[in-house]
Amino acid sequence: MYKIFLSRRYLLARRTNWIGIVGIFVGVGAMILILSIMTGFLGETRDTVRGSLSDLVIEPSFLGARVPEDPAPMLAVVRADPRVAAACPQLSWFGLIALEGQDADISRMILSDPQHNKLSGVHLIGIDLADEYATTELREALAREPLQVRDENGELRERRSGYSPVHDVSDPFAPPPGYPRPGTRANPRVLVGEQLALNWGLSRGSEFQVYTVAPSSTGGKITPNNLTYCVAGTFRSKENEMDLGTIYFERDELSKLLGRELQFTQVLVKLKDYEKDGVQTRDDLQHALAQKKLLRGGLAREVHTWEDFKRTLLAAIENERVLMAIMLSLVVLVAGFTIFAILSMMVTEKRRDIGILCALGATPGGIQGLFLLIGFWDALVGATLGAAAGTYLAIEIDSIEQWLSRVLGVQIFDRTAYLFDHLPAVVDPRAVAAIVLFAFVCTLAFAFIPAWRAGRMHPLDALRHE
Repeated sequence: MYKIFLSRRYLLARRTNWIGIVGIFVGVGAMILILSIMTGFLGETRDTVRGSLSDLVIEPSFLGARVPEDPAPMLAVVRADPRVAAACPQLSWFGLIALEGQDADISRMILSDPQHNKLSGVHLIGIDLADEYATTELREALAREPLQVRDENGELRERRSGYSPVHDVSDPFAPPPGYPRPGTRANPRVLVGEQLALNWGLSRGSEFQVYTVAPSSTGGKITPNNLTYCVAGTFRSKENEMDLGTIYFERDELSKLLGRELQFTQVLVKLKDYEKDGVQTRDDLQHALAQKKLLRGGLAREVHTWEDFKRTLLAAIENERVLMAIMLSLVVLVAGFTIFAILSMMVTEKRRDIGILCALGATPGGIQGLFLLIGFWDALVGATLGAAAGTYLAIEIDSIEQWLSRVLGVQIFDRTAYLFDHLPAVVDPRAVAAIVLFAFVCTLAFAFIPAWRAGRMHPLDALRHE
C-alpha cells in the first residue's frame, strides 16, 4: 500500500515529472492523429481507384489473336460464377479532341503549348449503361455535384447547390435541353470528365471533334477517323487523372467511330466479397476463360484485380504510413529517455528515504516497485490523455482544418488537388490500443533501470547519504 501512496506523492511533489507526461501525451496524440489521416488517405484512394476500375478487369490479349468480336460468351462464363455480383463490357480506346468554329483558338493554344498539349489526349470508353451502372460507380459520379461549373455564357462559377451535371441520371446520353438548336443537325452525345470540361470550356450542349486511328482487319491498315459529338453532361469520379482525360460513349457509338472493327476490349467484374474472394476468383476466371478459348491462357495473365493496376501507388501510401509511424514513435522514445533521466535523479535524491524504508522493513522488490509505479503513473496519465486528444482531433480534423484555414488565411488542404470532399481520417481502435500499449512498454522499460538501481541500494549506504 505504501508504494501507491509514496509514488503518487513523489509524482505530484516533483514537477519535472510532468515533462515526461507531456512528452508521452504529445507522442501518443501525434501518432494517433497522423496515422488516422494516413489510413484515411489510403482508404479514400483505395475506394476511388476501386470505383473507377471495378474489382476485376479482364483484358483479352491483342498479341497473336484477335479480341473476340462479341463479349456475350465471356460475360456468360463470368456471370455464372456465384462469387460475381455483376459484369459489364467496355470498349476502351485512345483519341484526341479539338474544337472548331469560334472555339478553334482554344484548340490551337492547347495543341501548340508544350505544357498543355497533353490535355488533348483522352481515354475513350464505350459502355452499356445498365451493365455499367450495376458494375461500377458511374451512377454516383454522374449524380455527384461538380466542384465548379460553367454557366450558359461559359463563365466559370463555384459549385451551385442542386446543380446536376446531367439532365437525367437514368438516361445520361439523352440530348440536353435545347439541343439541337433549330436548323442544326443533332450529333451523338457523350459524357465528359469534369476537369476535362473545365479545361476545354465545355458545358452541356457544347460540340467538339474526336480524332482517332483504328487498325483494319483487312490488310492491317491504320485508318484515321473523326466525328463530332455533343456534351450530354459531365461526371466527377474524384480521381483527378480520370476526370481530366476520360470520355464515355455508348459502346455502339464508339465502335462506329472505330469503324466497327471492335466491339469490346475489356470486361469489368464486380464481386460480392472482394476482400474474401478477389485473388481466388481472379485465378479461377483466368483458368475457366482459357479453357473456353476466350483467353490465350498459358503464362499470360489477362484477368487482373484493381490492386494489380495500382499496386505501386497503394504500396507507396502504405510505406509512408509505416515510415510516419516509425518517425513519430521516436517522440515516445524521447519521452522515455526523459523519464529515465528524471527517475535517475529522483533515486539519487531519495537515497535517504530509501534507507529509512528499508530500515522499516521494505524489501528490495518493494523499493523497485515504488519507482516503477512512478513510471506507470507517467504512462497512464500521458497515454490516456494523448489517446483521447488524438482520437478527438482525428474525428474532427476536417472541421478543424477549415477553421484554421479561415483564421490563418491559408488553404491548408487543397480539395481541388486531391478531389476529396473532406480531409479523410479513419480511427482504428486496434491501432489506438497498440500505440497506448507501446507507450506503456516504452515508459516502463526506461523506468526499470533507475528502479532496479534503487532496489539494489544497500540500506546502510543509503542512510549515510547526505
